[in-house]
Amino acid sequence: MPVLPTPDYRPPFPFCSGNLATLYPPLLRRAPACSPRPTRMDTPDGDFLDMDVHRSRIGTTRRLAIISHGLEGNSRKKYVLGMAAMVTALGLDAACWTQRGCGLEPNRLPRLYHSGETGDLHTVITHCLGTGAYDEVVLIGFSMGGNQILKYLGEEPDRVPPQVKGAAIFSVPCDLSSAERVISRAALGIYLEYFMRGLRAKVRAKAREFPDIYDASRLKGIDSLRAFDDRYTAPVNGFADAEDYYARSSCARVLDGVRVPALLVNARNDPFLTSRCLPVAQARRNPSLLLEMPRFGGHVGFVGQSGTYWSETRARQFLVELLGLG
Repeated sequence: MPVLPTPDYRPPFPFCSGNLATLYPPLLRRAPACSPRPTRMDTPDGDFLDMDVHRSRIGTTRRLAIISHGLEGNSRKKYVLGMAAMVTALGLDAACWTQRGCGLEPNRLPRLYHSGETGDLHTVITHCLGTGAYDEVVLIGFSMGGNQILKYLGEEPDRVPPQVKGAAIFSVPCDLSSAERVISRAALGIYLEYFMRGLRAKVRAKAREFPDIYDASRLKGIDSLRAFDDRYTAPVNGFADAEDYYARSSCARVLDGVRVPALLVNARNDPFLTSRCLPVAQARRNPSLLLEMPRFGGHVGFVGQSGTYWSETRARQFLVELLGLG
């Protein structure tokens, strides 16, 4: 049961375009109404992670969805809030966490988040379970956050707590090297500049605090994510270079190890992804990996009818079946 039939999803005009479906939500979607409760947790290495907790709208629950954002995102992005609103309406609590360096306050240590970082996700999961408030946890992720979730589930399956029942992930660059090539060149560099604006600011801030580790002058001339990762991400995190970072951090290489039901939805017209990000062979081998490849959706887009978002509708269907909800 691996490669699922193509979903019956067709967006309203003009969102059949992958670029329009990608650009519209961050620019023009109205932020979903919510009242998150901010909390902070310490990490084992002496840093911290911030998280927003959204309570179930239909009473006390012992079920939790942990939601992971994408590259240069945070817990207050519209797509994260939209998924949190869906989850809480379904009767679960939601914990939306912010990766290192993506919050309003600088983190204590030199290192920032990266696409293959799974230790912080494990810290969030164990922190939430450590409260004693939850018996079942599901993971929901977007783009980079989805890559982290699948890598976490597949690289060391025995580390995953038994309370983790499954995952729903969208728009995942399963092969980081090929995805980088298209992201850095797609839409005349609009996407690259969007990401680089935040990444440059992070490096400059770290360079002021840790000048022996970060040299902001090396930002000059960077014209791709690969160049940035070669100069900063790889050396700071112990990789030989960008290609080593991509190879070791891509979830594609560990998908055979996923043991809990994991719904992966990657649109065929996603401007960030290549055919190498559609892990058909792995899904055919692994009954726990449920791959859907709709024709439309863009990257973290999936615009639906009358202001809805199909990704939230699909995640809801999956969670109802997974958890046996009425």
